[in-house]
Amino acid sequence: MKFFTPVFIAIFFLGSCKLMTKDEKSKNAGENKTGNASLDINYYGMIGEDSVFEYSLTNTNGMAVKIINFGATVTQILVPYKKGEMGDVVLGFDSLRGYLQPNNPYFGCVVGRYANRIANAKFTLDGKEYTLAANNSGNTLHGGLKGFDKVIWKLKGKEINDKHSILEFQYLSKDGEEGYPGNVDVTVTYSLLPANELKIDYIATSDKSTPVNLTNHSYFNLSAGADSTILDHELMLKADKYTPVNSQLIPTGKIIPVKGTAMDFTTPKKIGKEITLVEGYDHNWILNRTGNEPELIGTLYHAPSGRFMEVFTTEPGVQFYSGNFLDGSLTGKSGKKYVKHAGLCLETQHYPDSPNQPAFPNTILKPGDVYRQTTIYKFSVK
Repeated sequence: MKFFTPVFIAIFFLGSCKLMTKDEKSKNAGENKTGNASLDINYYGMIGEDSVFEYSLTNTNGMAVKIINFGATVTQILVPYKKGEMGDVVLGFDSLRGYLQPNNPYFGCVVGRYANRIANAKFTLDGKEYTLAANNSGNTLHGGLKGFDKVIWKLKGKEINDKHSILEFQYLSKDGEEGYPGNVDVTVTYSLLPANELKIDYIATSDKSTPVNLTNHSYFNLSAGADSTILDHELMLKADKYTPVNSQLIPTGKIIPVKGTAMDFTTPKKIGKEITLVEGYDHNWILNRTGNEPELIGTLYHAPSGRFMEVFTTEPGVQFYSGNFLDGSLTGKSGKKYVKHAGLCLETQHYPDSPNQPAFPNTILKPGDVYRQTTIYKFSVK
């Protein structure tokens, strides 16, 4: 796969414009024809002296994905429903200002250096204790006060042909950032493929041993805003076990079978059926995986629209979060208030608090090793 770095000639008109070289304009004029894949770039706003851009990917079926380089954030996923019309199936905001709010609940972003929680904002590695930024009831959540979701990612490359469009983002997390050791070089690649698949590849290297756990934090609602909650969505997870948590949502270290409990999604079940028994889902499921390649680990179905989403991953776990902390105080796209359970996350990952849980799969990235993760969200209509 060949990538190249674009050279932009920026013309700012009323704060919004298309950013392309003359050659790119000519190339995209052909790409934007109906039925062809396309990749457009627009100015989205400023953070200090840094420009934020929105990248719009479209495949040959008309499915569209928008991503901004702030947090490598997915801001829109347009997919059809059973009558053919397109709808946006992820929560988010209409402008950069929304994503900069301190109470933005990680809509659509890449989270790291360690996704999910680390207990007491501490871990010990090679005999040394590291103290992290405590941003969640004394624990560390999604990398700390300024995790990967709150930084500008560099556009490392892009590729487009008549079938797919690809964006490659890079970020260098410096030694000591948020308390973590090592300079960690991260690349995240978004690929929009012909079969209505959004593929996300993660690669990372480090010059010191350090915990690494990356994921995407998109909130899905397959009704595309027609339903205020996801409680009538049907979820299936290929997971016979999960990791129970304490009152601060930190894993206890136990591994428990889901059979006979509200945590059992081994056959499709409406999310709202037993949600009150657990006061909302925000847990890590241990996936029934057998190999190193991406495998189908879950499905999500919204019967009224017919939208169906399949999730494939190389990861050992998935955090199913049912939007328990949304409370209607956030105004999202088109002025919509996001109420409790307005969207759900399926965060493919290693287990939470693994640096403090020796029985969990290892998350330590060592010098000379390469962290790799692939997740695919595939959309269709039933």
